[in-house]
Amino acid sequence: MSSTPDTAATLFSGLFAGKEVLVTGHTGFKGSWLCEWLLLLGARVHGLSLAPETAPSLFEQLGLAARVDHRLGDIRDAGLVRRTIEAVQPDFVFHLAAQPLVRLSYRQPVETYATNVMGTIHVLEALRALQKPCSAVLVTTDKCYENREWLYGYREEDPMGGFDPYSSSKGMAELAIAAYRRSFFAGRAVKIASARAGNVIGGGDWALDRIVPDCIRALQCGAPIGVRNPRATRPWQHVLEPLSGYLWLAARLAGLAACDSPLCSGFNFGPGHDANRTVGELVTEILKHWPGTWEDQSAPNAHHEASLLQLCTDKTSALLGWSATWRFADAIRETVTWYRDTARCAEPSRFQSLTRGQIAAYTAAATGAGSAWTHPSA
Repeated sequence: MSSTPDTAATLFSGLFAGKEVLVTGHTGFKGSWLCEWLLLLGARVHGLSLAPETAPSLFEQLGLAARVDHRLGDIRDAGLVRRTIEAVQPDFVFHLAAQPLVRLSYRQPVETYATNVMGTIHVLEALRALQKPCSAVLVTTDKCYENREWLYGYREEDPMGGFDPYSSSKGMAELAIAAYRRSFFAGRAVKIASARAGNVIGGGDWALDRIVPDCIRALQCGAPIGVRNPRATRPWQHVLEPLSGYLWLAARLAGLAACDSPLCSGFNFGPGHDANRTVGELVTEILKHWPGTWEDQSAPNAHHEASLLQLCTDKTSALLGWSATWRFADAIRETVTWYRDTARCAEPSRFQSLTRGQIAAYTAAATGAGSAWTHPSA
Protein backbone atom coordinates (compact mmCIF):
# COMPACT_ATOMS: atom_id res chain seq x y z
CA MET A 1 0.00 0.00 0.00
CA SER A 2 1.37 3.42 -0.89
CA SER A 3 0.51 6.79 0.55
CA THR A 4 -1.00 8.06 -2.69
CA PRO A 5 -4.08 10.31 -2.71
CA ASP A 6 -6.10 7.43 -4.21
CA THR A 7 -5.22 5.18 -1.29
CA ALA A 8 -6.00 7.85 1.29
CA ALA A 9 -9.35 8.45 -0.40
CA THR A 10 -10.24 4.76 -0.16
CA LEU A 11 -9.36 3.80 3.39
CA PHE A 12 -11.51 5.08 6.25
CA SER A 13 -13.39 7.17 3.68
CA GLY A 14 -10.27 9.30 3.19
CA LEU A 15 -11.00 11.33 6.32
CA PHE A 16 -7.45 11.52 7.70
CA ALA A 17 -5.69 13.01 4.68
CA GLY A 18 -4.43 16.50 5.52
CA LYS A 19 -6.01 16.46 9.00
CA GLU A 20 -4.40 17.38 12.32
CA VAL A 21 -4.20 14.20 14.41
CA LEU A 22 -2.94 14.08 17.99
CA VAL A 23 -1.72 10.75 19.37
CA THR A 24 -0.89 10.56 23.07
CA GLY A 25 1.49 7.74 23.87
CA HIS A 26 2.93 7.98 20.36
CA THR A 27 6.34 6.66 21.47
CA GLY A 28 4.85 3.35 22.65
CA PHE A 29 4.32 0.13 20.74
CA LYS A 30 0.71 0.70 19.62
CA GLY A 31 1.27 4.43 19.26
CA SER A 32 4.20 3.91 16.89
CA TRP A 33 2.22 1.56 14.66
CA LEU A 34 -0.67 4.06 14.67
CA CYS A 35 1.62 6.97 13.72
CA GLU A 36 3.09 4.99 10.84
CA TRP A 37 -0.38 4.15 9.54
CA LEU A 38 -1.62 7.73 9.91
CA LEU A 39 1.38 9.00 7.94
CA LEU A 40 0.48 6.56 5.17
CA LEU A 41 -3.04 7.99 5.24
CA GLY A 42 -1.69 11.50 4.71
CA ALA A 43 -2.40 12.87 8.18
CA ARG A 44 -0.37 15.56 9.91
CA VAL A 45 0.60 13.64 13.03
CA HIS A 46 1.33 15.24 16.40
CA GLY A 47 2.43 13.23 19.40
CA LEU A 48 2.58 13.78 23.16
CA SER A 49 4.32 11.18 25.27
CA LEU A 50 7.17 10.33 27.56
CA ALA A 51 10.40 9.23 25.89
CA PRO A 52 10.45 5.58 24.79
CA GLU A 53 10.83 3.37 27.84
CA THR A 54 12.60 0.46 26.16
CA ALA A 55 15.79 0.01 24.21
CA PRO A 56 15.27 -0.83 21.46
CA SER A 57 11.93 0.88 20.84
CA LEU A 58 9.74 0.75 17.76
CA PHE A 59 9.44 4.55 17.80
CA GLU A 60 13.20 4.92 17.35
CA GLN A 61 13.49 1.98 14.96
CA LEU A 62 10.96 3.67 12.66
CA GLY A 63 12.65 7.06 12.93
CA LEU A 64 9.34 8.67 13.83
CA ALA A 65 10.81 11.61 15.76
CA ALA A 66 11.84 13.19 12.45
CA ARG A 67 8.53 12.47 10.70
CA VAL A 68 5.91 13.63 13.20
CA ASP A 69 5.47 16.66 15.46
CA HIS A 70 7.22 14.95 18.37
CA ARG A 71 6.41 16.44 21.79
CA LEU A 72 7.83 14.97 24.97
CA GLY A 73 5.71 15.36 28.08
CA ASP A 74 3.72 13.67 30.80
CA ILE A 75 -0.09 13.45 30.61
CA ARG A 76 -0.14 13.78 34.40
CA ASP A 77 0.67 17.45 33.71
CA ALA A 78 -2.79 18.95 33.12
CA GLY A 79 -1.42 22.29 31.91
CA LEU A 80 0.82 20.62 29.34
CA VAL A 81 -2.05 18.54 27.98
CA ARG A 82 -4.25 21.63 27.71
CA ARG A 83 -1.54 23.67 25.97
CA THR A 84 -0.83 20.84 23.53
CA ILE A 85 -4.44 20.51 22.44
CA GLU A 86 -4.75 24.29 22.19
CA ALA A 87 -1.66 24.43 19.95
CA VAL A 88 -2.49 21.44 17.74
CA GLN A 89 -6.21 22.22 17.29
CA PRO A 90 -6.77 18.57 16.41
CA ASP A 91 -9.39 17.17 14.09
CA PHE A 92 -8.80 13.76 15.67
CA VAL A 93 -7.37 12.61 19.01
CA PHE A 94 -6.24 9.09 19.83
CA HIS A 95 -5.46 8.81 23.54
CA LEU A 96 -3.15 5.83 24.06
CA ALA A 97 -0.79 7.16 26.74
CA ALA A 98 -0.88 4.85 29.75
CA GLN A 99 0.98 2.71 32.22
CA PRO A 100 0.13 -0.53 30.40
CA LEU A 101 1.60 -3.37 32.48
CA VAL A 102 -0.25 -5.41 35.12
CA ARG A 103 2.83 -6.54 37.05
CA LEU A 104 4.34 -3.05 37.10
CA SER A 105 1.08 -1.72 38.54
CA TYR A 106 1.64 -3.83 41.66
CA ARG A 107 5.01 -2.11 42.16
CA GLN A 108 3.83 1.38 41.16
CA PRO A 109 0.11 1.63 41.98
CA VAL A 110 0.03 5.40 42.61
CA GLU A 111 1.80 6.18 39.33
CA THR A 112 -0.53 3.75 37.52
CA TYR A 113 -3.70 5.43 38.81
CA ALA A 114 -2.29 8.92 38.24
CA THR A 115 -1.41 8.14 34.64
CA ASN A 116 -4.36 6.00 33.61
CA VAL A 117 -7.14 7.83 35.45
CA MET A 118 -6.03 11.42 35.92
CA GLY A 119 -4.14 11.46 32.62
CA THR A 120 -7.36 10.51 30.85
CA ILE A 121 -9.28 13.19 32.75
CA HIS A 122 -6.67 15.77 31.73
CA VAL A 123 -7.30 14.88 28.08
CA LEU A 124 -11.06 15.16 28.60
CA GLU A 125 -10.69 18.52 30.34
CA ALA A 126 -8.54 19.86 27.50
CA LEU A 127 -11.10 18.66 24.96
CA ARG A 128 -13.83 20.50 26.89
CA ALA A 129 -12.09 23.77 26.00
CA LEU A 130 -11.67 22.92 22.30
CA GLN A 131 -13.85 25.18 20.16
CA LYS A 132 -13.95 23.16 16.94
CA PRO A 133 -15.23 19.78 15.71
CA CYS A 134 -13.04 16.92 16.86
CA SER A 135 -13.37 13.15 17.12
CA ALA A 136 -11.61 11.54 20.07
CA VAL A 137 -11.05 7.84 20.71
CA LEU A 138 -9.81 7.14 24.23
CA VAL A 139 -8.23 3.72 24.53
CA THR A 140 -8.48 1.59 27.66
CA THR A 141 -8.27 -2.24 27.72
CA ASP A 142 -10.24 -5.48 27.80
CA LYS A 143 -9.14 -5.77 31.43
CA CYS A 144 -11.41 -2.86 32.43
CA TYR A 145 -14.27 -5.28 33.12
CA GLU A 146 -14.97 -6.90 36.47
CA ASN A 147 -13.49 -10.29 35.58
CA ARG A 148 -15.55 -13.16 36.95
CA GLU A 149 -13.61 -15.82 34.99
CA TRP A 150 -16.65 -16.45 32.80
CA LEU A 151 -16.43 -18.54 29.64
CA TYR A 152 -18.39 -16.04 27.55
CA GLY A 153 -17.11 -12.72 26.23
CA TYR A 154 -17.63 -9.48 28.13
CA ARG A 155 -20.06 -7.01 26.59
CA GLU A 156 -19.80 -3.25 26.66
CA GLU A 157 -22.59 -2.94 29.23
CA ASP A 158 -20.96 -5.35 31.72
CA PRO A 159 -19.69 -3.77 34.98
CA MET A 160 -16.30 -2.12 35.12
CA GLY A 161 -13.89 -3.43 37.74
CA GLY A 162 -10.47 -5.04 37.90
CA PHE A 163 -8.55 -7.08 40.47
CA ASP A 164 -5.16 -5.39 40.13
CA PRO A 165 -4.24 -1.68 40.07
CA TYR A 166 -3.76 -1.62 36.28
CA SER A 167 -7.10 -3.24 35.45
CA SER A 168 -9.06 -1.22 37.99
CA SER A 169 -7.41 2.01 36.81
CA LYS A 170 -8.69 1.31 33.32
CA GLY A 171 -12.17 0.56 34.65
CA MET A 172 -12.05 3.89 36.50
CA ALA A 173 -10.94 5.63 33.30
CA GLU A 174 -13.95 4.17 31.48
CA LEU A 175 -16.29 5.47 34.18
CA ALA A 176 -14.70 8.93 33.94
CA ILE A 177 -15.03 8.94 30.13
CA ALA A 178 -18.72 8.02 30.34
CA ALA A 179 -19.40 10.65 33.01
CA TYR A 180 -17.62 13.40 31.07
CA ARG A 181 -19.40 12.44 27.86
CA ARG A 182 -22.82 12.70 29.49
CA SER A 183 -22.02 15.75 31.62
CA PHE A 184 -20.01 17.97 29.29
CA PHE A 185 -20.10 16.81 25.66
CA ALA A 186 -23.80 16.23 24.93
CA GLY A 187 -24.79 18.37 21.96
CA ARG A 188 -21.19 19.44 21.27
CA ALA A 189 -19.13 18.93 18.13
CA VAL A 190 -16.35 17.25 20.12
CA LYS A 191 -17.30 13.56 19.93
CA ILE A 192 -15.98 11.11 22.53
CA ALA A 193 -15.79 7.30 22.35
CA SER A 194 -13.73 4.70 24.16
CA ALA A 195 -12.09 1.55 22.81
CA ARG A 196 -11.32 -1.68 24.65
CA ALA A 197 -8.98 -4.11 22.91
CA GLY A 198 -7.84 -7.62 23.67
CA ASN A 199 -4.23 -8.69 24.11
CA VAL A 200 -2.28 -7.08 21.27
CA ILE A 201 0.80 -8.60 19.66
CA GLY A 202 2.99 -7.53 16.75
CA GLY A 203 6.50 -6.65 15.70
CA GLY A 204 8.29 -3.92 17.62
CA ASP A 205 6.89 -4.62 21.08
CA TRP A 206 9.90 -4.62 23.43
CA ALA A 207 8.11 -4.23 26.78
CA LEU A 208 9.23 -6.18 29.82
CA ASP A 209 6.86 -8.70 31.42
CA ARG A 210 4.93 -9.21 28.20
CA ILE A 211 4.87 -12.67 26.69
CA VAL A 212 5.76 -12.06 23.03
CA PRO A 213 8.76 -9.77 23.74
CA ASP A 214 9.85 -12.24 26.42
CA CYS A 215 9.69 -15.01 23.80
CA ILE A 216 11.71 -13.03 21.27
CA ARG A 217 14.41 -12.06 23.76
CA ALA A 218 14.83 -15.70 24.80
CA LEU A 219 14.89 -16.96 21.20
CA GLN A 220 17.43 -14.34 20.16
CA CYS A 221 19.91 -15.61 22.74
CA GLY A 222 19.04 -19.30 22.41
CA ALA A 223 17.53 -19.59 25.90
CA PRO A 224 14.34 -21.44 26.91
CA ILE A 225 11.26 -19.22 27.09
CA GLY A 226 10.05 -18.86 30.67
CA VAL A 227 6.23 -18.91 30.84
CA ARG A 228 4.73 -17.93 34.18
CA ASN A 229 1.02 -18.53 33.41
CA PRO A 230 0.77 -21.05 30.54
CA ARG A 231 -2.90 -21.96 31.10
CA ALA A 232 -4.26 -18.39 31.09
CA THR A 233 -6.55 -17.67 28.14
CA ARG A 234 -6.44 -14.38 26.25
CA PRO A 235 -8.01 -12.93 23.06
CA TRP A 236 -4.78 -12.54 21.06
CA GLN A 237 -4.82 -10.20 18.06
CA HIS A 238 -2.33 -8.45 15.83
CA VAL A 239 -1.85 -4.76 16.64
CA LEU A 240 -3.31 -3.74 13.27
CA GLU A 241 -6.69 -5.21 14.20
CA PRO A 242 -7.62 -2.79 17.00
CA LEU A 243 -5.86 0.09 15.23
CA SER A 244 -8.12 -0.37 12.22
CA GLY A 245 -11.04 -0.29 14.65
CA TYR A 246 -9.83 2.88 16.36
CA LEU A 247 -9.34 4.61 13.02
CA TRP A 248 -12.74 3.52 11.71
CA LEU A 249 -14.49 4.53 14.94
CA ALA A 250 -12.87 7.97 14.72
CA ALA A 251 -13.88 8.27 11.07
CA ARG A 252 -17.48 7.39 11.89
CA LEU A 253 -17.51 9.89 14.76
CA ALA A 254 -16.38 12.57 12.32
CA GLY A 255 -19.62 12.11 10.40
CA LEU A 256 -21.71 13.09 13.41
CA ALA A 257 -22.90 16.61 14.04
CA ALA A 258 -22.67 16.24 17.81
CA CYS A 259 -21.91 13.81 20.62
CA ASP A 260 -25.48 12.47 20.76
CA SER A 261 -25.18 9.10 19.04
CA PRO A 262 -24.77 5.45 20.09
CA LEU A 263 -21.38 5.74 18.42
CA CYS A 264 -20.31 8.01 21.28
CA SER A 265 -19.85 5.12 23.68
CA GLY A 266 -17.53 2.24 24.50
CA PHE A 267 -16.56 -0.43 21.95
CA ASN A 268 -14.81 -3.78 22.19
CA PHE A 269 -12.24 -4.64 19.53
CA GLY A 270 -11.34 -8.29 19.79
CA PRO A 271 -10.37 -11.20 17.55
CA GLY A 272 -12.46 -14.12 16.34
CA HIS A 273 -13.12 -17.04 18.65
CA ASP A 274 -10.24 -19.03 17.17
CA ALA A 275 -7.80 -16.54 18.75
CA ASN A 276 -8.96 -17.13 22.32
CA ARG A 277 -5.97 -19.30 23.19
CA THR A 278 -3.86 -20.12 26.20
CA VAL A 279 -0.43 -18.60 26.70
CA GLY A 280 1.01 -22.07 26.18
CA GLU A 281 -0.69 -22.33 22.78
CA LEU A 282 0.62 -18.89 21.85
CA VAL A 283 4.21 -19.88 22.67
CA THR A 284 3.84 -23.18 20.81
CA GLU A 285 2.64 -21.31 17.71
CA ILE A 286 5.59 -18.88 17.92
CA LEU A 287 8.00 -21.82 18.03
CA LYS A 288 6.63 -23.07 14.70
CA HIS A 289 8.23 -20.03 13.08
CA TRP A 290 11.30 -19.63 15.31
CA PRO A 291 12.37 -22.97 16.77
CA GLY A 292 13.27 -23.14 20.43
CA THR A 293 11.97 -24.43 23.75
CA TRP A 294 9.87 -23.18 26.63
CA GLU A 295 9.49 -24.08 30.28
CA ASP A 296 6.68 -23.65 32.78
CA GLN A 297 7.71 -21.11 35.42
CA SER A 298 4.38 -20.89 37.22
CA ALA A 299 4.76 -19.67 40.79
CA PRO A 300 2.10 -20.34 43.45
CA ASN A 301 2.77 -17.00 45.18
CA ALA A 302 2.79 -14.88 42.00
CA HIS A 303 0.64 -11.75 41.71
CA HIS A 304 -2.91 -12.43 40.52
CA GLU A 305 -3.50 -12.36 36.77
CA ALA A 306 -6.81 -13.28 35.11
CA SER A 307 -7.09 -16.85 33.86
CA LEU A 308 -10.06 -16.43 31.50
CA LEU A 309 -10.70 -13.27 29.49
CA GLN A 310 -12.68 -12.86 26.27
CA LEU A 311 -14.48 -10.00 24.54
CA CYS A 312 -17.82 -9.97 22.76
CA THR A 313 -17.70 -7.75 19.66
CA ASP A 314 -21.38 -7.95 18.61
CA LYS A 315 -21.92 -4.22 19.20
CA THR A 316 -18.82 -3.29 17.22
CA SER A 317 -19.96 -5.48 14.35
CA ALA A 318 -23.51 -4.11 14.39
CA LEU A 319 -22.75 -0.38 14.70
CA LEU A 320 -19.40 -0.14 12.91
CA GLY A 321 -19.41 -3.13 10.58
CA TRP A 322 -15.99 -4.01 12.01
CA SER A 323 -14.60 -7.48 12.61
CA ALA A 324 -11.13 -8.94 12.88
CA THR A 325 -9.37 -9.90 9.65
CA TRP A 326 -6.35 -12.04 10.51
CA ARG A 327 -6.77 -15.37 12.25
CA PHE A 328 -4.61 -16.45 15.18
CA ALA A 329 -2.04 -18.22 12.99
CA ASP A 330 -1.80 -15.18 10.69
CA ALA A 331 -1.15 -12.84 13.62
CA ILE A 332 1.60 -15.07 15.00
CA ARG A 333 3.25 -15.54 11.61
CA GLU A 334 3.34 -11.81 10.85
CA THR A 335 4.61 -10.99 14.34
CA VAL A 336 7.49 -13.47 14.27
CA THR A 337 8.32 -12.51 10.67
CA TRP A 338 8.75 -8.87 11.72
CA TYR A 339 11.20 -9.76 14.48
CA ARG A 340 13.18 -12.27 12.42
CA ASP A 341 13.45 -10.00 9.37
CA THR A 342 14.71 -7.07 11.47
CA ALA A 343 17.01 -9.07 13.78
CA ARG A 344 20.21 -7.67 12.25
CA CYS A 345 18.77 -4.41 10.98
CA ALA A 346 19.70 -0.91 12.10
CA GLU A 347 18.35 1.33 9.32
CA PRO A 348 14.98 3.05 9.91
CA SER A 349 14.19 2.60 6.22
CA ARG A 350 14.21 -1.18 6.64
CA PHE A 351 11.91 -1.03 9.67
CA GLN A 352 9.63 1.38 7.82
CA SER A 353 9.52 -0.87 4.75
CA LEU A 354 8.65 -4.00 6.71
CA THR A 355 6.09 -2.23 8.91
CA ARG A 356 4.39 -0.59 5.95
CA GLY A 357 4.49 -3.91 4.11
CA GLN A 358 2.55 -5.55 6.91
CA ILE A 359 0.04 -2.68 6.92
CA ALA A 360 -0.36 -3.27 3.17
CA ALA A 361 -0.84 -7.02 3.65
CA TYR A 362 -3.40 -6.47 6.38
CA THR A 363 -5.24 -3.86 4.32
CA ALA A 364 -5.35 -6.21 1.32
CA ALA A 365 -6.77 -9.00 3.47
CA ALA A 366 -9.36 -6.65 4.99
CA THR A 367 -10.32 -5.38 1.53
CA GLY A 368 -10.75 -8.94 0.32
CA ALA A 369 -12.95 -9.66 3.31
CA GLY A 370 -15.13 -6.62 2.52
CA SER A 371 -14.27 -4.68 5.68
CA ALA A 372 -16.29 -1.47 5.90
CA TRP A 373 -13.27 0.80 6.48
CA THR A 374 -11.65 -0.18 3.19
CA HIS A 375 -14.44 1.25 1.03
CA PRO A 376 -15.14 4.97 0.51
CA SER A 377 -18.90 4.42 0.36
CA ALA A 378 -19.06 2.56 3.67
